[in-house]
Amino acid sequence: MTEAFVYLDYAASTPVDPRVRDRMREAGEMTCANPSSTHAAGRLTHGIIATAAAQLAGLLNAGPRTLVWTSGATESDNLAIAGGARYRNHRGRHIVTMKTEHKAVTDVFEQLAKEGFDVSWVEPDGNGILDPAAFEAVLREDTQLASIMLVNNETGVIQDIEALGGICRERGILFHVDAAQAAGKVHVDLSTLPVDLMSVTAHKFYGPQGIGALYIADRPGCHVDPILFGGGQQRRIRPGTLPMELIAGFGMAAEIAAHRIDDDLEHLRALREALWGGIRDLGGIRRNGDPDGFPGILNVSAAGVEGESLLLALEPLQVATGSACNSKSREPSSVLRALGLSDTDAQSAIRFSLGRPTTAGEARFAADRYRQAVLKLRGLAPGAGV
Repeated sequence: MTEAFVYLDYAASTPVDPRVRDRMREAGEMTCANPSSTHAAGRLTHGIIATAAAQLAGLLNAGPRTLVWTSGATESDNLAIAGGARYRNHRGRHIVTMKTEHKAVTDVFEQLAKEGFDVSWVEPDGNGILDPAAFEAVLREDTQLASIMLVNNETGVIQDIEALGGICRERGILFHVDAAQAAGKVHVDLSTLPVDLMSVTAHKFYGPQGIGALYIADRPGCHVDPILFGGGQQRRIRPGTLPMELIAGFGMAAEIAAHRIDDDLEHLRALREALWGGIRDLGGIRRNGDPDGFPGILNVSAAGVEGESLLLALEPLQVATGSACNSKSREPSSVLRALGLSDTDAQSAIRFSLGRPTTAGEARFAADRYRQAVLKLRGLAPGAGV
């Protein structure tokens, strides 16, 4: 074996499922008409999109009309948080999130702070888990929106969304969940979860890039102001001509995932334990995040090595430090620093993301490569403490 496909970033590396690609091609051959048009071709396109909405709704156990198509999770997060906070501005100016959220969330909160909103940044424990009591303690009478990620993109930590959402529901607080790393990978049942807004994206579970959705619960007071303007599509919440082929692929990826989640989780658990079992005895190795989190992610730090050097030594493994959106920054991961890691430990962290196509042999190859790289770098810097 000369190469291992152990993915760090699904946005950059996850292949589109061949069945998804076939569905996109089929949809494109059927029609390329505007789905807002009332002629026959437009109605056919609209029908393809309606089918995809039903497929995604089936994955999430939600009503198709609760879904708004977007360009991806970043837009969905922006629409949910900025749109939700501005819509509920009359209720209060206090909004809540975590320091370990994705930049698509934290940057929106920072922008809203510039607009006069009062932001509380609640902190997790050392494993990255948010205590519902700690969350409830920061809420106030004027709290109007909170946003908490379901599966962390760097550590795989899973938050207790049911408990957190229940607290928000009791207080009339709009509750948003970034589920980009969760939808299609773990079971999500929006018919029972107390969630008002949820962001999802196709490319995280083998669908096409450039298409996402925002779930908006069908309940009183659950609404968002638009952040884009220019048409009446999608109830004026998100205007613009819909990309039919991308949506068709999104729907097919959702249908496939709905039937594969349990098998995928079992496969990923075996791979992660094989990978961790192959490196855990190196010494000076720290496993970052809750070990019971999403099994497709393993985040580890190695004492006595420098992160950039480790990345180069690990080639041809497809891994990186931090998240892809910050991959060009030399700053240590804000997520890992929030878990209490020093800058040095955070900079040495590597995130392995295991996927549906990853094999047991590739996991073993990754473990061997990691061991060799760490031992080599430590040998070059014998004075480093381990």
